[in-house]
Amino acid sequence: MTATATSTPPAEASAPTQLTMAGALNAALRDAMSVDDRVVVYGEDVGPLGGVFRVTDGLHAAFGDDRIWDSPLAESGIIGTAIGMAMYGMRPVVEMQFDAFSYPAFEQMVSHVAKMRNRTKGRVTLPMVVRIPCAGAIGGVEHHSDSSESYWASTPGLTVVMPSNPADAYSMLREAIDSDDPVVFMEPKSRYWSKAPLALPVTTAPMDRAEVVREGTDVTLIGYGPTVRTALEAAEAAAAEGLSIEVVDLRSLSPFDDATVGASVRKTSRAAVIHEAAQFGGYGAEVAARVTERNFHHLAAPVLRIAGFDIPYPSPKLEEYHLPTADRVLAALDTWEWDA
Repeated sequence: MTATATSTPPAEASAPTQLTMAGALNAALRDAMSVDDRVVVYGEDVGPLGGVFRVTDGLHAAFGDDRIWDSPLAESGIIGTAIGMAMYGMRPVVEMQFDAFSYPAFEQMVSHVAKMRNRTKGRVTLPMVVRIPCAGAIGGVEHHSDSSESYWASTPGLTVVMPSNPADAYSMLREAIDSDDPVVFMEPKSRYWSKAPLALPVTTAPMDRAEVVREGTDVTLIGYGPTVRTALEAAEAAAAEGLSIEVVDLRSLSPFDDATVGASVRKTSRAAVIHEAAQFGGYGAEVAARVTERNFHHLAAPVLRIAGFDIPYPSPKLEEYHLPTADRVLAALDTWEWDA
């Protein structure tokens, strides 16, 4: 197959329909493959089956074996071949079937994907996307429910993003595929079936920007992926008690949007970050440190972290006690000293 882009014009926006996040991701892949012959998709069971979560449903029938195929159960090989394809002008989009399944590819990701542009002084780029279904709340066990974002976000050279809603899922995946740099595209599994009215194609904010998704004046709650919903639920419950909470959806974990987060924190003077991963060494530690370093004189209280417990991911029967909830968020906010 010739590695050239087609000249198909962008599609006109459709009438709004209820679309799940999985459906939005599917549409993003379909549209990207339609306009650019260089885009190929592969991974475990992504072909005729359509993926475990049906994100690639129907794509094999539409584009055939040359554009989308099932790989062996070898994550290091999936990433290694994607590196070679990207070096030679393709735009591979590969899937790590579950978050913890990506660990055998860690060396390829950290030693080669993240470093190739720097190693070659910018002469070789790797326009590739690594899709990683992540996080819990689906009744899965340990290797199917990890939150591995800190590993990737702490690796210079990788762009790491995580949408929380269908519109961002579509827009950010299209942008990630168009990027000339490698993108780790993390997809919160518990949000695959969330729905929203959507007219495609849709373009939301650039994928490296955070967004304020609820205005408030008293507290800034910072979430990403699955915990944006948790933050919004906490904000709604707090409003009934007279507490005004602003919610910021990070969207991009690396790079970090200091400007948007900082502006919110300086307005409210209090901040807390929510994530499913264990608290110790989790991504929230970096968020808390950055917020504190850059906004210390505007803070009325320490930055809080509401996270999963410092344990391996529990069994399905216990995960509801492990994951952050709106009640846990509000209980954490109550630990601050508030002016009478």
